[in-house]
Amino acid sequence: MPAESVAPPAVTTDEQRGRTVRRVVTVLALAAVLPALYAPGLSHDFLDLKIYMRAVDWWRAGNPLYDYVQPDRVQGELYFTYPPFSALLLWPFGLLRLGAVVTVFTALTAFGVVVTTRWLVAPVAARHGLPRVFSLVVAVLLVFAVESTRETITFGQINMLLVVLVLADLLFAVPQARRWAGVGVGLATALKLFPGIFIVYLLVTRRWRAAAVASLTAVVATLLAAAVAPRDSWRFWTHELWATNRVGRTDYTGNQSLFGLLSRIDAPAAPNRLLWLALVAVVLGYGLRRAAQAARAGDELTGLTLTGLVGALISPITWTHHIYWFIPAVVVLVDTALDADIGSAEGIRRRRTFLAGAVGTSALIVYGVVSFQDWGVAPARTDTPWEFVLRNEYVLLALVLLVVLPVRRVPPRE
Repeated sequence: MPAESVAPPAVTTDEQRGRTVRRVVTVLALAAVLPALYAPGLSHDFLDLKIYMRAVDWWRAGNPLYDYVQPDRVQGELYFTYPPFSALLLWPFGLLRLGAVVTVFTALTAFGVVVTTRWLVAPVAARHGLPRVFSLVVAVLLVFAVESTRETITFGQINMLLVVLVLADLLFAVPQARRWAGVGVGLATALKLFPGIFIVYLLVTRRWRAAAVASLTAVVATLLAAAVAPRDSWRFWTHELWATNRVGRTDYTGNQSLFGLLSRIDAPAAPNRLLWLALVAVVLGYGLRRAAQAARAGDELTGLTLTGLVGALISPITWTHHIYWFIPAVVVLVDTALDADIGSAEGIRRRRTFLAGAVGTSALIVYGVVSFQDWGVAPARTDTPWEFVLRNEYVLLALVLLVVLPVRRVPPRE
């Protein structure tokens, strides 16, 4: 006789009420921590956004865009360093009061956090039967707690716009072979050069059409800016692009790239560029090879996460607010842990390992590198092993994740 199916025990009203209370307490506790995390960042007072708008006002008055300079306590002098296409995007904001611009940028960043977190977390919650709304709310609060998000908001940066463009492209348009696949990556690259690493990712994963569309989009946007501002465009692409001193000291602790690590070892002298190029070649080759493996397995999230970490490591300047890519790495680690078969000792060990990795990574990126540490304003070498670890936390974490982030076989998104 066939075995009778046993229905799962019914959840009592008291149990449901208890779950609801625990979830509400968790959400309130996370929300209560945010003000303390943001308090140090409030001293930034939207510094970068103010520089953007003052530079655009200077430009609107008929002055050369890249002549604008502002004194800075830490970096000495700060300039407008983005491509001319970014200046075109910022131009309309010059018609608003600064307070209104701050409000708009903060609201757009918050919206970007909510949207992108939903894209990352909703499939995981659905696949593992997790409470959808609770999971999303907790994840959004945690993303707001991460240092890169705090720095993006309190500096007034445009990073979340770039993340939205890249994730929309690489999580949806490219895997589904949409006709406009590549446009998001191309626009992001035209706005701020860092996302160009994802065009390389499209090439190594043999998405030829998407790579061509991304490249063409970036070129068209750049030519549009050149048509509006030919002199500033010529100056940027022939001179300012290569002047890394315009974006600040490379040895400053906030620069969490391989070049920053080497600069802090040799400060105040310049780092060995041949050594840096050798490290870049190794990281680029190894990281993109693993990213391509992930893409072939259908694991688009791991592929783009590895690519983002590679870009952060090889760029000469990678400020803490640039490194969003630890966030999807945590999602991958949690998803992998939940996939483990806890019916076996190996499965239990695997779940514990990846959950520990997710918790450890989360703790590091919430505490951060610069939020609660005063590293001074003068060039200073890293003289002790402990200081080396503290001042290069994100570089070391990114290198570890390049090696240990799992590549999974994932069903295609709907």
